[in-house]
Amino acid sequence: MSGTTPAWGSEDADARDGAWGAGDLLVTGEAVALDLPAASLGVRVLSGLVDLVAQGVLLVLGLVLVAIAAPDDALAAAGSVVVTATTLVLGPAAVETLTSGRSLGKLVLGLRTVRDDAGPPSFHHCFVRHLVSVVEVWVMAGVPALVSALLSRRGKRLGDLVAGTYVVRDRFALRLPWPVTMPPPLAAWAARADIAPLPDALALTVHRLLGRGEGLDPRAHERLLLHTAAEVARHVAPAPPQGTPPGAFLAAVSAERRARDERRLRGEVAQRQRLARRP
Repeated sequence: MSGTTPAWGSEDADARDGAWGAGDLLVTGEAVALDLPAASLGVRVLSGLVDLVAQGVLLVLGLVLVAIAAPDDALAAAGSVVVTATTLVLGPAAVETLTSGRSLGKLVLGLRTVRDDAGPPSFHHCFVRHLVSVVEVWVMAGVPALVSALLSRRGKRLGDLVAGTYVVRDRFALRLPWPVTMPPPLAAWAARADIAPLPDALALTVHRLLGRGEGLDPRAHERLLLHTAAEVARHVAPAPPQGTPPGAFLAAVSAERRARDERRLRGEVAQRQRLARRP
Protein backbone atom coordinates (compact mmCIF):
# COMPACT_ATOMS: atom_id res chain seq x y z
CA MET A 1 0.00 0.00 0.00
CA SER A 2 1.39 3.38 -0.98
CA GLY A 3 1.42 6.40 1.30
CA THR A 4 2.04 6.71 4.99
CA THR A 5 -0.03 4.42 7.15
CA PRO A 6 -1.44 5.92 10.36
CA ALA A 7 -0.02 4.47 13.56
CA TRP A 8 -2.92 2.24 14.38
CA GLY A 9 -2.54 -0.64 16.84
CA SER A 10 -1.75 -4.22 16.00
CA GLU A 11 -4.37 -6.94 15.90
CA ASP A 12 -6.17 -7.58 19.18
CA ALA A 13 -7.54 -11.09 19.55
CA ASP A 14 -10.17 -9.97 22.04
CA ALA A 15 -11.35 -7.26 19.66
CA ARG A 16 -11.33 -9.57 16.69
CA ASP A 17 -13.39 -12.20 18.43
CA GLY A 18 -15.58 -9.83 20.46
CA ALA A 19 -19.26 -8.98 20.37
CA TRP A 20 -19.22 -7.59 16.84
CA GLY A 21 -19.00 -10.90 14.96
CA ALA A 22 -21.41 -11.58 12.13
CA GLY A 23 -22.77 -14.80 13.61
CA ASP A 24 -25.70 -16.18 11.62
CA LEU A 25 -26.92 -12.80 10.38
CA LEU A 26 -27.50 -11.96 6.74
CA VAL A 27 -25.55 -8.98 5.47
CA THR A 28 -26.83 -6.67 2.75
CA GLY A 29 -24.66 -4.77 0.30
CA GLU A 30 -24.64 -1.79 2.66
CA ALA A 31 -23.45 -3.96 5.57
CA VAL A 32 -26.86 -3.96 7.24
CA ALA A 33 -27.52 -7.12 9.23
CA LEU A 34 -30.86 -8.71 8.57
CA ASP A 35 -31.60 -11.15 11.36
CA LEU A 36 -34.82 -12.92 10.36
CA PRO A 37 -36.30 -13.60 13.80
CA ALA A 38 -37.34 -17.17 14.45
CA ALA A 39 -40.97 -17.58 15.40
CA SER A 40 -41.78 -18.28 19.03
CA LEU A 41 -42.88 -21.74 20.04
CA GLY A 42 -46.38 -20.65 21.04
CA VAL A 43 -47.10 -19.02 17.70
CA ARG A 44 -45.74 -22.04 15.87
CA VAL A 45 -47.99 -24.35 17.87
CA LEU A 46 -51.04 -22.27 16.98
CA SER A 47 -50.02 -22.24 13.34
CA GLY A 48 -49.55 -26.00 13.43
CA LEU A 49 -52.97 -26.52 14.98
CA VAL A 50 -54.60 -24.52 12.16
CA ASP A 51 -52.77 -26.65 9.60
CA LEU A 52 -53.65 -29.88 11.42
CA VAL A 53 -57.35 -29.02 11.51
CA ALA A 54 -57.34 -28.14 7.80
CA GLN A 55 -55.45 -31.28 6.88
CA GLY A 56 -57.65 -33.42 9.11
CA VAL A 57 -60.82 -32.15 7.48
CA LEU A 58 -59.43 -32.73 3.99
CA LEU A 59 -58.19 -36.18 4.96
CA VAL A 60 -61.57 -37.27 6.32
CA LEU A 61 -63.41 -35.92 3.28
CA GLY A 62 -60.96 -37.64 0.93
CA LEU A 63 -61.22 -40.99 2.69
CA VAL A 64 -65.01 -40.82 2.72
CA LEU A 65 -65.11 -40.06 -1.01
CA VAL A 66 -62.72 -42.94 -1.74
CA ALA A 67 -64.81 -45.34 0.34
CA ILE A 68 -67.96 -44.31 -1.54
CA ALA A 69 -66.44 -44.30 -5.03
CA ALA A 70 -64.15 -47.35 -4.86
CA PRO A 71 -65.75 -50.49 -6.37
CA ASP A 72 -63.74 -52.94 -4.22
CA ASP A 73 -61.54 -53.10 -1.16
CA ALA A 74 -58.24 -53.17 -3.10
CA LEU A 75 -58.99 -49.92 -4.90
CA ALA A 76 -60.30 -48.40 -1.67
CA ALA A 77 -57.01 -49.23 0.09
CA ALA A 78 -54.93 -47.82 -2.79
CA GLY A 79 -57.07 -44.70 -2.92
CA SER A 80 -56.72 -44.23 0.83
CA VAL A 81 -52.92 -44.33 0.53
CA VAL A 82 -52.99 -41.77 -2.29
CA VAL A 83 -55.35 -39.47 -0.39
CA THR A 84 -53.27 -39.71 2.79
CA ALA A 85 -49.97 -39.02 1.00
CA THR A 86 -51.44 -36.13 -0.93
CA THR A 87 -53.14 -34.55 2.09
CA LEU A 88 -50.28 -34.89 4.56
CA VAL A 89 -47.16 -34.62 2.39
CA LEU A 90 -47.49 -33.77 -1.30
CA GLY A 91 -50.23 -31.15 -1.01
CA PRO A 92 -48.72 -29.16 1.87
CA ALA A 93 -45.25 -29.35 0.27
CA ALA A 94 -46.62 -28.01 -3.02
CA VAL A 95 -48.50 -25.20 -1.26
CA GLU A 96 -45.46 -24.07 0.75
CA THR A 97 -43.27 -24.20 -2.38
CA LEU A 98 -45.67 -22.07 -4.43
CA THR A 99 -46.22 -19.56 -1.60
CA SER A 100 -42.54 -19.25 -0.60
CA GLY A 101 -42.96 -21.09 2.69
CA ARG A 102 -46.50 -20.21 3.76
CA SER A 103 -49.15 -22.69 4.75
CA LEU A 104 -52.67 -21.79 5.82
CA GLY A 105 -51.69 -21.60 9.48
CA LYS A 106 -48.55 -19.60 8.73
CA LEU A 107 -50.50 -17.19 6.55
CA VAL A 108 -53.04 -16.61 9.33
CA LEU A 109 -50.39 -16.01 12.01
CA GLY A 110 -47.82 -14.20 9.86
CA LEU A 111 -45.17 -16.92 9.69
CA ARG A 112 -43.05 -18.32 6.90
CA THR A 113 -40.73 -21.28 6.38
CA VAL A 114 -37.26 -20.40 5.08
CA ARG A 115 -34.03 -22.25 4.41
CA ASP A 116 -31.20 -22.00 6.92
CA ASP A 117 -29.71 -19.26 4.73
CA ALA A 118 -33.08 -17.41 4.91
CA GLY A 119 -33.96 -18.12 1.26
CA PRO A 120 -37.32 -19.49 0.11
CA PRO A 121 -37.60 -23.28 0.44
CA SER A 122 -37.64 -25.54 -2.59
CA PHE A 123 -40.06 -28.42 -3.07
CA HIS A 124 -37.37 -30.76 -1.78
CA HIS A 125 -37.12 -28.85 1.51
CA CYS A 126 -40.90 -28.74 1.95
CA PHE A 127 -41.34 -32.40 1.00
CA VAL A 128 -38.77 -33.54 3.59
CA ARG A 129 -40.35 -31.33 6.29
CA HIS A 130 -43.83 -32.77 5.80
CA LEU A 131 -42.62 -36.32 5.29
CA VAL A 132 -40.95 -36.24 8.71
CA SER A 133 -44.02 -34.55 10.19
CA VAL A 134 -46.10 -37.64 9.41
CA VAL A 135 -44.09 -39.46 12.08
CA GLU A 136 -43.30 -36.73 14.58
CA VAL A 137 -46.68 -34.97 14.47
CA TRP A 138 -49.32 -37.43 13.28
CA VAL A 139 -47.93 -40.75 14.56
CA MET A 140 -46.26 -39.51 17.76
CA ALA A 141 -48.76 -36.73 18.60
CA GLY A 142 -46.21 -33.95 18.15
CA VAL A 143 -44.08 -34.87 21.19
CA PRO A 144 -40.76 -35.15 19.27
CA ALA A 145 -41.51 -31.91 17.47
CA LEU A 146 -42.17 -30.09 20.75
CA VAL A 147 -39.01 -31.44 22.42
CA SER A 148 -36.86 -30.61 19.41
CA ALA A 149 -38.27 -27.07 19.20
CA LEU A 150 -37.54 -26.48 22.89
CA LEU A 151 -33.92 -27.63 22.51
CA SER A 152 -33.14 -25.97 19.18
CA ARG A 153 -31.76 -22.43 19.08
CA ARG A 154 -34.13 -21.54 16.22
CA GLY A 155 -37.06 -23.55 17.48
CA LYS A 156 -36.63 -26.26 14.84
CA ARG A 157 -38.68 -29.42 14.92
CA LEU A 158 -37.17 -32.65 13.58
CA GLY A 159 -38.47 -32.00 10.08
CA ASP A 160 -36.69 -28.64 10.05
CA LEU A 161 -33.44 -30.20 11.25
CA VAL A 162 -33.53 -32.81 8.49
CA ALA A 163 -34.64 -30.41 5.74
CA GLY A 164 -32.39 -27.50 6.72
CA THR A 165 -35.22 -25.02 7.33
CA TYR A 166 -36.77 -22.99 10.13
CA VAL A 167 -39.86 -20.84 10.66
CA VAL A 168 -39.62 -17.05 10.92
CA ARG A 169 -41.98 -14.21 11.68
CA ASP A 170 -43.01 -12.74 8.36
CA ARG A 171 -44.47 -9.54 9.79
CA PHE A 172 -41.89 -7.37 11.50
CA ALA A 173 -40.59 -3.87 10.98
CA LEU A 174 -37.16 -3.51 9.39
CA ARG A 175 -35.50 -0.33 10.66
CA LEU A 176 -32.51 0.75 8.58
CA PRO A 177 -30.06 3.14 10.25
CA TRP A 178 -29.11 6.51 8.82
CA PRO A 179 -26.17 6.40 6.40
CA VAL A 180 -22.72 7.34 7.69
CA THR A 181 -21.68 10.93 6.97
CA MET A 182 -18.43 11.58 5.12
CA PRO A 183 -15.87 13.45 7.30
CA PRO A 184 -15.16 16.63 5.28
CA PRO A 185 -11.33 16.52 5.74
CA LEU A 186 -11.25 13.04 4.15
CA ALA A 187 -13.67 13.63 1.26
CA ALA A 188 -10.95 14.40 -1.31
CA TRP A 189 -8.82 11.45 -0.25
CA ALA A 190 -11.78 9.02 -0.29
CA ALA A 191 -12.88 10.17 -3.75
CA ARG A 192 -9.58 9.09 -5.31
CA ALA A 193 -8.85 6.10 -3.07
CA ASP A 194 -9.00 2.54 -4.38
CA ILE A 195 -11.42 0.75 -2.03
CA ALA A 196 -11.68 -2.99 -2.57
CA PRO A 197 -14.81 -4.93 -1.52
CA LEU A 198 -14.77 -5.71 2.20
CA PRO A 199 -15.61 -9.18 3.56
CA ASP A 200 -19.15 -9.32 4.93
CA ALA A 201 -18.03 -9.84 8.53
CA LEU A 202 -15.63 -6.89 8.36
CA ALA A 203 -18.18 -4.60 6.69
CA LEU A 204 -20.73 -5.50 9.36
CA THR A 205 -18.20 -4.79 12.11
CA VAL A 206 -17.54 -1.33 10.63
CA HIS A 207 -21.24 -0.59 10.41
CA ARG A 208 -21.91 -1.65 13.98
CA LEU A 209 -18.96 0.26 15.39
CA LEU A 210 -20.01 3.47 13.66
CA GLY A 211 -23.69 3.03 14.48
CA ARG A 212 -23.72 1.69 18.04
CA GLY A 213 -20.19 1.94 19.34
CA GLU A 214 -21.14 4.46 22.01
CA GLY A 215 -22.73 1.64 23.98
CA LEU A 216 -19.35 -0.01 24.53
CA ASP A 217 -16.79 0.65 27.21
CA PRO A 218 -14.63 3.54 25.89
CA ARG A 219 -11.39 1.55 26.10
CA ALA A 220 -12.93 -1.49 24.41
CA HIS A 221 -14.43 0.77 21.76
CA GLU A 222 -11.03 2.34 21.08
CA ARG A 223 -9.38 -1.07 20.78
CA LEU A 224 -12.06 -2.22 18.36
CA LEU A 225 -11.67 0.95 16.28
CA LEU A 226 -7.91 0.52 16.07
CA HIS A 227 -8.12 -3.14 15.13
CA THR A 228 -10.94 -2.67 12.61
CA ALA A 229 -9.23 0.30 10.97
CA ALA A 230 -6.06 -1.79 10.54
CA GLU A 231 -8.11 -4.56 8.94
CA VAL A 232 -9.95 -2.18 6.59
CA ALA A 233 -6.68 -0.45 5.64
CA ARG A 234 -5.60 -3.69 3.94
CA HIS A 235 -8.37 -3.13 1.39
CA VAL A 236 -7.72 0.58 0.78
CA ALA A 237 -4.98 2.37 -1.16
CA PRO A 238 -3.46 4.86 -0.73
CA ALA A 239 -3.48 5.11 3.05
CA PRO A 240 -5.37 8.04 4.61
CA PRO A 241 -3.44 11.14 5.66
CA GLN A 242 -1.11 10.81 8.60
CA GLY A 243 -2.86 11.37 11.92
CA THR A 244 -6.32 10.36 10.70
CA PRO A 245 -8.39 9.01 13.63
CA PRO A 246 -9.50 5.40 13.05
CA GLY A 247 -13.18 6.29 13.47
CA ALA A 248 -12.96 9.02 10.84
CA PHE A 249 -11.16 6.65 8.48
CA LEU A 250 -13.86 4.01 8.87
CA ALA A 251 -16.61 6.60 8.37
CA ALA A 252 -14.95 7.87 5.20
CA VAL A 253 -14.59 4.37 3.75
CA SER A 254 -18.19 3.49 4.60
CA ALA A 255 -19.62 6.72 3.19
CA GLU A 256 -17.56 6.47 -0.01
CA ARG A 257 -18.57 2.85 -0.60
CA ARG A 258 -22.21 3.84 -0.27
CA ALA A 259 -21.78 6.80 -2.62
CA ARG A 260 -20.10 4.64 -5.24
CA ASP A 261 -22.83 2.02 -5.00
CA GLU A 262 -25.47 4.71 -5.48
CA ARG A 263 -23.67 6.10 -8.54
CA ARG A 264 -23.31 2.63 -10.01
CA LEU A 265 -27.00 1.86 -9.51
CA ARG A 266 -28.05 5.18 -11.03
CA GLY A 267 -25.83 4.46 -14.03
CA GLU A 268 -27.38 1.03 -14.51
CA VAL A 269 -30.90 2.48 -14.34
CA ALA A 270 -30.00 5.18 -16.88
CA GLN A 271 -28.48 2.62 -19.22
CA ARG A 272 -31.57 0.41 -19.05
CA GLN A 273 -33.75 3.43 -19.80
CA ARG A 274 -31.61 4.34 -22.84
CA LEU A 275 -31.78 0.79 -24.14
CA ALA A 276 -35.56 0.68 -23.63
CA ARG A 277 -35.99 3.82 -25.76
CA ARG A 278 -34.12 2.35 -28.71
CA PRO A 279 -36.32 1.08 -31.58
